[in-house]
Amino acid sequence: MAQMGRPGLTAEQKRELWARWKAGESLSDIGRALSKQPGSIHGVVALNGGFVPAARRRSPRALSLDEREGISRGLAEGAAIRTIATRLRRAPSTISREIARHGGRAHYRAARADERAWAKARRPKVCKLAALPELRQLVAGKLVEDWSPEQISGWLAHTYPDEQARQVSTETIYRSLFIQARGALKKELTAHLRTRRTMRRSKRASTKGQGRAGIVDAVSVRDRPAGAEDRAIPGHWEGDLLAGSANTHIATLVERQTRYLMLVKIDGKDTSTVVDALAKHVQTLPQQLRSSLTWDRGMELADHKRFSIATDVAVYFCDPQAPWQRGTNENTNGLLRQYFPKKTDLSCHSQTDLDAVALRLNTRPRKTLGYETPADRFEVIVASTT
Repeated sequence: MAQMGRPGLTAEQKRELWARWKAGESLSDIGRALSKQPGSIHGVVALNGGFVPAARRRSPRALSLDEREGISRGLAEGAAIRTIATRLRRAPSTISREIARHGGRAHYRAARADERAWAKARRPKVCKLAALPELRQLVAGKLVEDWSPEQISGWLAHTYPDEQARQVSTETIYRSLFIQARGALKKELTAHLRTRRTMRRSKRASTKGQGRAGIVDAVSVRDRPAGAEDRAIPGHWEGDLLAGSANTHIATLVERQTRYLMLVKIDGKDTSTVVDALAKHVQTLPQQLRSSLTWDRGMELADHKRFSIATDVAVYFCDPQAPWQRGTNENTNGLLRQYFPKKTDLSCHSQTDLDAVALRLNTRPRKTLGYETPADRFEVIVASTT
């Protein structure tokens, strides 16, 4: 069975992860803060359906570690059970059961007993929908009809006001959908939710300040120089992110005239990470090959001004839902799927791996280039600029 937190995350990191998730931070931001891949963070969050796990607390009636150490000292002294119980202000039967449960007088150890008791105390409450098949079938039927969990919960309360066995909260429905370990509602039913989400997002999660309504000061591709449009002048690039599973991506850059490809490893989709990675690669190009970059409306390039300052490359943005405006890049991304199939984790590929794939495509003859290779064309241009 999968363990919460996955190997590599300490208890402190788990606490920080959930605190940041509750505060509304993205998977990429959390991964960067913890020096972990976003896919690893997604695995932890998805395992709990996006719900922040409740902090475990000891029952006031349970023995504490200090009390168990008191028992251990009493046993070492040879004290009677009633004497130990009196010291700790506990019933003798409580002390007797504690000792018998954890090895008896000869083998009782306070730390080991406390760890075992803490582990055995985890008794998850059976989900209401798992315990009541008729209610579960009723809820599932309404989900199939595209009712929201809130509508289902409200309708049940209105229709069956005096029958608790036919009522369920909105939160319980969401938890049953998103936490599959509960064994209640099938995951396929999430397809009927309006948002199609598969896990809970924090109420504080917001796109405010991220510019999703429109990238600030974005220049339209319609304003791109004529030399870039007709491919007469080299140095104009098209770019995008190639998506994989678990929120992993690779940045792709294609030069419009030569079809020369550059692949860039990125550790997150946030604009800071993407801009830093792209700028580092573009700065390796000769100045004459750094004229413009055409990108789609993805917010990963929201910080395009910083990219332009670092590289002296003008950035142009396509119209919404108009991928043909960067058709060279779209075609190249299709070719890349031979090496990076959909729904595969792209984070496992190093920059060296990406360079090797780019080399394969750059040394492949292209019909549109008269069966020359992108590498041949590109090298001629680079040679002419030196």
